Amino acid sequence: MASVSGGEPQDMEVDRRIESEESGDEDGKRKGLNGESDSNETKLSVKEGDTPVDMETITLDPEAEDVDLIHCRIGKIEGLEVLRKVKTLSLRQNLIKKIENLEQLNTLKELDLYDNQIKKTENLHTLTELESLEISFNVLRKIENIDELTKLRKLFLLNNKINRIENVSHLRQLEMLELGSNRIRVIENIDTLSQLDSLFLGTNKITKLQNLEGLHNLTILSLQSNRITKMEGLQCLVNLRELYLSHNGIEVMEGLENNKKLTTLDIAANRVKKIENISHLTELKEFWMNDNQIDNFGDLDELKNAHGLETVYLERNPLQKDPQYRRKIMLSLPSVRQIDATYIRF
Repeated sequence: MASVSGGEPQDMEVDRRIESEESGDEDGKRKGLNGESDSNETKLSVKEGDTPVDMETITLDPEAEDVDLIHCRIGKIEGLEVLRKVKTLSLRQNLIKKIENLEQLNTLKELDLYDNQIKKTENLHTLTELESLEISFNVLRKIENIDELTKLRKLFLLNNKINRIENVSHLRQLEMLELGSNRIRVIENIDTLSQLDSLFLGTNKITKLQNLEGLHNLTILSLQSNRITKMEGLQCLVNLRELYLSHNGIEVMEGLENNKKLTTLDIAANRVKKIENISHLTELKEFWMNDNQIDNFGDLDELKNAHGLETVYLERNPLQKDPQYRRKIMLSLPSVRQIDATYIRF
């Protein structure tokens, strides 16, 4: 079966502040502490100079429902009309430059074109049953020509050259939108996506948290490695469970009064001097505050109401210089089982 999902990380020492696992980040596009996507190590596609393979040399089973044509050096999509029952089609890591000749695959539910050389979304209008579309790691500049894909639930456009969120407002069934590692400057044109559960916008050029009011069902919001300086515009996200804001320019913790369901809060690598305004987040299980300017262990009192708190990251703050650093955290937060990358031994 064509796969659009990386595995759940098993080792708690890895940096979990990553873009969506479904878009393949666990295969390599992990966000490092510098907040940049390691795309050079991730891309497994053949070199541009390699000779593309003719599709006629590939044998296809007309009865197949799940078709994987991964890393086959395919240069042109053709000859797939024999796939009368296909539901999932993976063309990952090939040399495809154009989306074409898919018009007859009207049973298709998942299409995976990750890591090719595609410049434009086109010729998808007949794929009206499509629920998942993956075109990450290509060279798209615009979101376009997906008007007929009204049944889409997952749209992955990670690591392209897209500079604007547009032409998605009609995708009312969309549950996951992945636009990390693009050139987006403004959060816009998504207020109609009321079914959206996960929104990934890390590694863009976004300066402000805004236009999120319609996303009442959102549970995961990732805006790592942007240019955000203020925590705001989150008041309507009452179902939010995971918030990732690492590698921005935030100075004050605020604006989370209505986000009482948060279980993961990541504000690592910002300019925060004080842990504050989060004593009401009683559901917190993971708290990432490493690489900031916290110097007072008394700030940990803000986390004492989170009785299920398991993981805290506070390394590379001034308070880490204290010889009793780990001991003081353990005494303040007795439920914690992991401090930074190290588990507590009892």
